[in-house]
Amino acid sequence: MSDQIKHECGIAMIRLRKDPQYYLDKYGSPLFIPNKLYVLMQKQINRGQDGAGVANIKINTSPGTRYISRYRSIEPQAVNDIFEKIQKKYKKAKKQAGEKGVLDAQWMKENVAFTGEVWLGHLRYGTHGENSIETCHPFLKQNNWRSRNLVMAGNFNMTNVEELFGKLVELGQHPKEKTDTVTVMEKIGHFLDEENQRIFDKYKHEYSNEQLTHVIENELDVARILRRSCRDFDGGYAMAGLIGNGSSFVVRDPSGIRPAYYFADDEFVVVASEKPAIKSAFNVAYNEIKEIQPGHALVINKDGSFGEHEILPARERKSCSFERIYFSRGTDPDIYRERKLLGKALIPQVLKAIDFDLKNTVFSYIPNTAETAFLGMIEGLEDYLAAKRKEILLDGKPHLEDLEELLNFRPRVEKLVSKDVKLRTFITNDSDRDAMVANVYDTTYEVVRAGIDTLVVIDDSIVRGTTLEKSILTTLDKLNPKRIVIVSSAPQIRYPDCYGIDMSKMKDFIAFRAAVALLKERDMEDLMELVYDKCASQHNTNQNFVKEIYESFTDQEISDKVAEIITTSEIRAEVKVLYQTVESLNKCIPDHLGDWYFTGDFPTSGGMRVVNRAFVNYMEGKVVRAY
Repeated sequence: MSDQIKHECGIAMIRLRKDPQYYLDKYGSPLFIPNKLYVLMQKQINRGQDGAGVANIKINTSPGTRYISRYRSIEPQAVNDIFEKIQKKYKKAKKQAGEKGVLDAQWMKENVAFTGEVWLGHLRYGTHGENSIETCHPFLKQNNWRSRNLVMAGNFNMTNVEELFGKLVELGQHPKEKTDTVTVMEKIGHFLDEENQRIFDKYKHEYSNEQLTHVIENELDVARILRRSCRDFDGGYAMAGLIGNGSSFVVRDPSGIRPAYYFADDEFVVVASEKPAIKSAFNVAYNEIKEIQPGHALVINKDGSFGEHEILPARERKSCSFERIYFSRGTDPDIYRERKLLGKALIPQVLKAIDFDLKNTVFSYIPNTAETAFLGMIEGLEDYLAAKRKEILLDGKPHLEDLEELLNFRPRVEKLVSKDVKLRTFITNDSDRDAMVANVYDTTYEVVRAGIDTLVVIDDSIVRGTTLEKSILTTLDKLNPKRIVIVSSAPQIRYPDCYGIDMSKMKDFIAFRAAVALLKERDMEDLMELVYDKCASQHNTNQNFVKEIYESFTDQEISDKVAEIITTSEIRAEVKVLYQTVESLNKCIPDHLGDWYFTGDFPTSGGMRVVNRAFVNYMEGKVVRAY
C-alpha cells in the first residue's frame, strides 16, 4: 500500500499438552518451544512493528517459585530483542547445570524463566496513544492467589471505552487508565475474581484453604467468566488470555471482525492471527488449521483439554475485508486467490480507461503488496485477449488487426516503481521535505515511449493519497507518458475504522476530501451543516448520517475529483483514478464482508456513533480520534 497505515496487532499462543519432559526427550533442546513461538511471531511481523511482548506460565509449581515470566520490547527489532534475552537465560542455565541439566524439565522449571507450558506472544502497532514499554502487550494483573492472575494480549479496539470504564467505577474499582486494554483486562479480571470466590464459597466447608486452591484451579469455568465479561463489549476483538493456574483462552467478537485461527494435536494447541504463521511454524496442512468462530472462545483448561464455547450469540459475519486486501500475508492460499480475483475484476474499468489500446499501454504495480492483485489483472488481460482471438478465429467476426500480430500480442508488463529504502526524508522544512519525498520512489527509465504510452499502475488501496500526490505520480511523470491510470484493488475508503485499523479522522480520507470539494463546487455546503447538526444532536443513534455527504455524487464523480486533487500543477500527463466497486469486492471475497470503511455499514452500534463523532470532530476542527 502506497499510503502506510498502522493496523491490527498479532497474537501467537502455544499450549503444551504433555509433560515438559516429553518435549525435551523428543526434540532434544530446551529452545525447541521458544523457537516455535519465535517463528509464529516473525511470520506475523507485518501485523506490528512498534513493539512486542512474550509471557510464559509454568503449571503446578511449588509455592515460592516464580511461575509467570514476561518480556516486552520497543526496540527496532523487538521480537529478536526478546528472544535473544530468553536465549541468554538458557545459555546461563547450560553453564550452570550442563547439557544434562537443561534437558531436565523439573530442574529447568524450578530454576529458569520461560520454561513453562503456556506461551503467549504479541506484536503491536501503536494505533492509539504513545509507544512505550507500558503500552506493549501482554498486560499483567497480579494476585497472590495463582488462579486470580491474568495475562492478556489482543488484537482489538473497543468503541465504548467510556461506558466500560464507567461500569468498572460502578463496581467500586479505581482503574489506573481509561484505555480499552486496561478496561478490558480489569473487566475480565473482575469476573475471574468472582469465579474464584464462587468456587471458594461452594467448597469452603469441605476443604482447607490450601486444598481449596487446587479445587479452584481445576474447576475454573473460563467460558462462564468470558460470558459475563464480554456482554458489554462493543468493538472488534481477538483477545488472548492466560490465567495463573495454566488455563488459557482466545475469544473472538460476535461479528468475526478480527481473525483468529488454531491448530491442535496431542502435543500442542497453537493459536495465531494468521494461518500461514501456524503452517510455517508447525508444518501442518492448511485443512488442519481451524478458525475460531465469531462469538466463541477457544478455552484450554489446566489439564490441557480444550474446546470452543459460545460466549455471545454470533451476529451477521463481518470479517475485516482489509485483512484479505492488504494486511494478512498473501501466502495464505485463500488470500492469494482472492487478491488475484480483485485484480482481475478491474479489467472492464481498465480497458475503458485506456480506450482498449493495449498496444500503447504499460502495466505495473506499486510495490510490493499489490503484486498479487497485479498478477490477477494480467491474467484478466490474457483472458480478454484469448476471448478476442476466439471471436476472430472461431466465430468469424471481422477484425482490423493483423492476424499474426494479434496471435503473438502480449500485455506490456514492466516494473516501473521501486522504493529507495536508503533515502530518508529527515529534512525538517516542509517544502524541502516534499521535494525529498518525491525521490523516495525510483523508476525504471527507457521502457516507456514518451508522449505515446499510457501507464496503468495498480495499488492495494488509496487511503490518503499523499504518497501518490507527493511521490509516485511525480516519479511516473518523469517517464513522460501520455496518461497515467492509478488503479485501486479496494473501493473508495470513505469512513473511519474503529475496530483496529489506524484510520480514524475524516480529513485523512481523500475520497471524503473529494466529496467535500464537490459540495463546495456545486454550492451544496449547507448539506455539511445539516449532517453536522444530526451527528451532534443524536449521540446514541444507530444511523450513519455521514452517508448523506456522498449520496449526491456517483462513484465516478468522486474518483475523478480524487484524480484532480492528486494531480499537481507540475504533472504533465493526464491522470485517471479507478477504484474497485463494492459489488466486485464482495464477489471476490464472499466470506469476508466487513466493508464498513467503504460502505459506512458498521456492524456494531458503537461503530455508527464513532463515524458520526468523527464528522463532528472534522466540522469543529478537532484533530483527535473519535473513539
